[in-house]
Amino acid sequence: MAAKMTNYKILVVDDEKRMVRFIQLNLEQDGFQVITAYNGNEALEQVRTQLPDMVLLDIMMPDIDGFEVLKKIREVSDVPVIMLTAKGEEDDRVKGLELGADDYIVKPFSPRELVSRIKAVLRRTKTFQKDQVDVVEVDDRLKIDFSRREVWVEGEKVDLRPTEYRLLYHLVKNAGWVNTHEQLLTKVWGFEYRDEPHYVRLYVNYLRKKLEKDPSNPEYILTERGVGYRFVDFRRDDDTDEKEEGEKT
Repeated sequence: MAAKMTNYKILVVDDEKRMVRFIQLNLEQDGFQVITAYNGNEALEQVRTQLPDMVLLDIMMPDIDGFEVLKKIREVSDVPVIMLTAKGEEDDRVKGLELGADDYIVKPFSPRELVSRIKAVLRRTKTFQKDQVDVVEVDDRLKIDFSRREVWVEGEKVDLRPTEYRLLYHLVKNAGWVNTHEQLLTKVWGFEYRDEPHYVRLYVNYLRKKLEKDPSNPEYILTERGVGYRFVDFRRDDDTDEKEEGEKT
């Protein structure tokens, strides 16, 4: 029998009370603690006061829509957010991801699918938070400190979303090696997402726009066409330089 998720508090935000109740009953049955909100303002107040471990956020709400709520959440918190949408349209999915959502789920959904998605997001975010990485100086231009969640480009701090951090971490950790789409999806998003390569393409584009001199001609995150992506092997270059210096002496 799977362990209950009693240490995790989930905020459910939806103006449809029947939907909120449906989600609440199923999550509580799986051991989650559930708090609720029925509009955007209530949701923001709950995030500030209750500090949930995750937010399930409906897009279509009357006062402030889910996209605007997500923007405001991201101003103050990195809490994982799963968007709930009845449309299932690609534009809504992409917009939510661009604003910092960790995932989306299309209504109607089964309790099993919902719980699976929640656990996948919690698994990857909590695992990443435990990782401690030393400061990485890729070159004179790019410096990364994952333990402090800081990235510096040409001396200027660059803000990355939580998913962007996780993706960059796995690319840098395996610098010089090819990471397939499936590997990155499993490590960053979870095993359940291994067949959704658009996640990787979208977030690689985000990273390139923030890190590369010329995103259309990347120097750090390289495409291995038809396979995946590879972060430039900056560590090999350091080893080569040391070896050449040793040979000269």
